[in-house]
Amino acid sequence: MLEVSLENLLLFHKLYDQTMDPVAQGCGLTRMELDLLLFLCNNPAHNTAAEAVRMRQWTKSHVSAAVHTLERKGLLRASHPPGNRKLRCLAPLPAADEIIRRGRAAQDRFRDAINRGITQEEFQLMEQVLQKIIRNLQDSEMK
Repeated sequence: MLEVSLENLLLFHKLYDQTMDPVAQGCGLTRMELDLLLFLCNNPAHNTAAEAVRMRQWTKSHVSAAVHTLERKGLLRASHPPGNRKLRCLAPLPAADEIIRRGRAAQDRFRDAINRGITQEEFQLMEQVLQKIIRNLQDSEMK
């Protein structure tokens, strides 16, 4: 049985951090700000702070601070949809395009590094196993 240890998860995070931190620093952003811009671009149907908090398990205060800073820097627009003053939809502005391009390129490098040597058949098998694990987690959470 494959055992994913905390040490391996930390290694995964460390490599991702080593890939993404220089991009954030080079763009004059915090990692949270870069991650939020990338989240919004990679998940366009989930364009609210609440969705980012729910899906990525980020803290509300960190997301809120990132939204305010990105708005102030002219990289993000937060607007209320008609008739709903509680909801704020988030959209990166054109000024963020180069930052997003650099962030996505870094994510591509990270993905290529961790996927090296894995065949298409192995990816398909991994997808099947992960779907079963996710169902088990969801079933266990409801009990």
